[in-house]
Amino acid sequence: MEKVIDIEDRIPTLKERRRRRTNKKFSILLFLFVTTLIVVLYFQSSYSQIQTIRVTGATLVSNEQYIKQSTLNLGDSMWSFRENQIAKLIEENEWVASAKVNRNWLTGVDIKVKEYKKIGYQENGNDLLIILENGKNIKAEGQVVPMDGPIFSEFKDEKIRMRLIKELKNLNTEVLMTISQINYTPTENDAYSIQVFMNDGNEVQAIIPSFSKKMKFYPSIVSQLDPDVKGIIDLEVGSFFQPYKEVYKKVVKEEATEVEEEQTP
Repeated sequence: MEKVIDIEDRIPTLKERRRRRTNKKFSILLFLFVTTLIVVLYFQSSYSQIQTIRVTGATLVSNEQYIKQSTLNLGDSMWSFRENQIAKLIEENEWVASAKVNRNWLTGVDIKVKEYKKIGYQENGNDLLIILENGKNIKAEGQVVPMDGPIFSEFKDEKIRMRLIKELKNLNTEVLMTISQINYTPTENDAYSIQVFMNDGNEVQAIIPSFSKKMKFYPSIVSQLDPDVKGIIDLEVGSFFQPYKEVYKKVVKEEATEVEEEQTP
């Protein structure tokens, strides 16, 4: 015979279950209310706004210019922009190789910029344009003193110019900074001939295709020369040095010979 359970015996159990369900619903509603309140208060407070914008890696233009191009402003919502879209805006600059934008904690934005390497300078009237490793020229901010790269002169052929830039990219930075100016001096025998003026007072004769390969030995070559005697280092074929006084003496002698031949009846 089955045991009959009185309904009165089940009432406490039913009440307990009902109480638990009610408490669970109340806890969920309370959690949602508190969460919503916190979110509303957060977005209305200064903790949801941009309070700092930091730029790193900028050397070619000012930090302020990058911040302006990012379209971000102090006081804007920290969640009103997409990081990759801001990065793409900055990468539109022809001197920017890449950019990365990150939110920094609650109120900061970090903009990390990687610029193309500065190779040299291009004469532009009375001004100098900065030449980058990607071949682009950009106008410098303020007055430029070319101390970290050579001045390009007479490089009107873009193909020749880009070939030289490729060589300079392969040069050690320390060697690159010892070059003052590079003149394009093509000859009938070689369209890649260049004349290179060094900051130490010497001159280098070279050809573009082998320039970086041979110029890496320049410090070693100079260390073997008398520092008080300046001259021309020819790197076109081999490597030999002629003091200026011998070169000029030879030139003067040749010019005198030509004059005598012209005066001879």
